[in-house]
Amino acid sequence: MQIDSEALGASLKRLRKAPHEPDVVRALQRVVSSVDRLFGYDGAGIMLIDQEEQLRYVAAADEAGRSLEEAQARAEQGPCYDTYVVGRPVTTKDVRSDARWPQLAEVLDERVRAVAGVPILLGGSPVGTLNVYQSEPAEWDDSDIIALRAYADLTGELVAAALASQEHNATAAQLQYALDYRVVIERAIGYLMATHGEDAVAAFSRLRRRARDSRRRVADLAAEILSGGDA
Repeated sequence: MQIDSEALGASLKRLRKAPHEPDVVRALQRVVSSVDRLFGYDGAGIMLIDQEEQLRYVAAADEAGRSLEEAQARAEQGPCYDTYVVGRPVTTKDVRSDARWPQLAEVLDERVRAVAGVPILLGGSPVGTLNVYQSEPAEWDDSDIIALRAYADLTGELVAAALASQEHNATAAQLQYALDYRVVIERAIGYLMATHGEDAVAAFSRLRRRARDSRRRVADLAAEILSGGDA
């Protein structure tokens, strides 16, 4: 499906002119609803990182979209999970048969098949993902990714405004913590990649697993690894 560039521009313009919404979750739900209408796909959603470096459901256009996000959070794998870790778009024609995420199909809503995700960036670092899905296997083209990137950029602007506001809520506070320590975590991921000969997703999973097993924050373990602790 080719995304109409004029419709995309008009939608983004309306969102930017909308009254300020101090609640970041409500603001992002408005973005998701606009994405859902423009794309004409079966659903859209947004996941944001929390202070435990766990992607969490924030907004979705429907229950299947919400289940997609929650399933990836539970399985700690999937296109949106990978999008966050590598900081670039990740797509799949059919997530249920994609060999990259063997455990995901077991917990995924049967209505979710084709999935595309792009990172939401803040200060150049990913803080979440914007995702769309279709209920049948399908290919994604450049216009999909361009449109998703545009909405992800807008989402980053809304998140930045929420963090700059004096009206912080719990979601904004969690994002601020994650953002403050993102550089340390990214450096630790790079170190683990070099040490263990694994890709970024595997290194991030290793870091989160070790932090969970030792009941520490991911950021604290990352700092220990960089200071010469056991990797």
